[in-house]
Amino acid sequence: MYLNSGEIKDKGQVDRLTVLMYVFFLILGWLSVYAASYDIENAVSLFDLSERATMQLVWIGTSLILAFALLKIDTGFYETYAFVFYLVGLVLLIVTFIVAPEIHGSRSWLVLGPVRLQPAEFMKFIIALALAKVFSLYDFRLMEWKNLLLTFSIILLPVLFVVLQSETGTALVYLSFLLVLFREGLPGGVLFVLVAAIVYFVLGIKFSDTQIGLFSLGEFITLILIILFTTVLVRNYVKRKEVVYTILGISASVFLIAYFLSFFGVKIDWGLVALIALGTVILYLSYLFFLYRKRVYVYMLAFAIGSFVFLESTEYVFNDVLQPHQRIRIEVALGMKQDFRGAGYHVGQSKIAIGSGGFLGKGFLKGTQTKLKYVPEQDTDFIFCTIAEEAGFVGASIVLILYLCFILRLIYLAERQTTTFGRVYGYGVVSVFLFHLIINIGMVIGIMPVIGIPLPFFSYGGSSLWGFTFLLFIFLRLDKSRRKK
Repeated sequence: MYLNSGEIKDKGQVDRLTVLMYVFFLILGWLSVYAASYDIENAVSLFDLSERATMQLVWIGTSLILAFALLKIDTGFYETYAFVFYLVGLVLLIVTFIVAPEIHGSRSWLVLGPVRLQPAEFMKFIIALALAKVFSLYDFRLMEWKNLLLTFSIILLPVLFVVLQSETGTALVYLSFLLVLFREGLPGGVLFVLVAAIVYFVLGIKFSDTQIGLFSLGEFITLILIILFTTVLVRNYVKRKEVVYTILGISASVFLIAYFLSFFGVKIDWGLVALIALGTVILYLSYLFFLYRKRVYVYMLAFAIGSFVFLESTEYVFNDVLQPHQRIRIEVALGMKQDFRGAGYHVGQSKIAIGSGGFLGKGFLKGTQTKLKYVPEQDTDFIFCTIAEEAGFVGASIVLILYLCFILRLIYLAERQTTTFGRVYGYGVVSVFLFHLIINIGMVIGIMPVIGIPLPFFSYGGSSLWGFTFLLFIFLRLDKSRRKK
């Protein structure tokens, strides 16, 4: 159907190293699920479908069949129907939100008899296909406004529908596709803005309880950072040293004047002083724009003003948009609260399990913290602590090294693609796996908020395993055909 016999021939082979790592991950993952669900008093039966270890074997078997089938489908099928997949995926997300029952506070699971499927997991490879299709369109240029709008819409529409399902973790995974855009030419300044927004949010929330006049300590620190970040952008994009020196001089002068007035008994609100300094910088940039009429000054003004608006909205978002359990998780992750019996219980028990494993671990099926079920969700989101307790620092490090090799291999495969479609899809695969790895390990060891995303190939669950299999083996099929003529 998609092949012209005699003209198009497959000359490549499936990347065996990646397939080998996939199979190895499946084996290690099943052993980890078995260990995490093992009951000391009642041994797990491999023929009892009510046991998670048994069901994981079923999911692994079906995933292997699925992987084989995906390798047999011609690449033209994925390219031709990429947008159709995307529309079907959006419809499924909407239907799921409407008809799915509430499970653990989320409406993201379609219940089909004894089977539960999570359509949001399959949107990962669907978004990657849609982005690859868009970038491979004739004469596509990312930095044109209509193309930027289309690209961001492809990523953000599923984010909206999944957030409505109360699946914040999966929605954040979709945002990892922004890394693909940077590979394809999105300016580094956009990444700088995103990192700045995260810094503003963290500082604004973490130090929100300490007031210094009209503003909190977090707002005061962030206002100073906005001035410094604006100066960095001016230095990199305007490239006029006198403008940089003037911005720094204006800001320093405002603070020096306030400090001087304090000697005369004037009560100084340093948060207000920081705001005045920022306002002065904004006025100066506005003057430069009207003087030179260059668009770059508009961008600088947009960053400075937008940063302030974002800062002032963080408290509203934190208190009125996020769910109570999400707020508590962020507070625990930022060290604002020590909730060992509530939101911090998962992480606290996970740290104990990891620490108790020591250097070499306690041995397979000998982890006391996991066998006595102290760690919640230990066979799904927190399965890494089972690995660390039973295999110790050495075993956990080996798993992380294997993941590193896996990610590096995927990057190598993405770079060797001969088509834009294959390269963009490949980097979509890299983005998803890298995000899952960083966030899952981070939340298990307590340096990231608990947002509930699985560890690829290790965590229990059919939807996630199928989703990762779709994601990976479509890419391997594209890689296999990269030399078509």
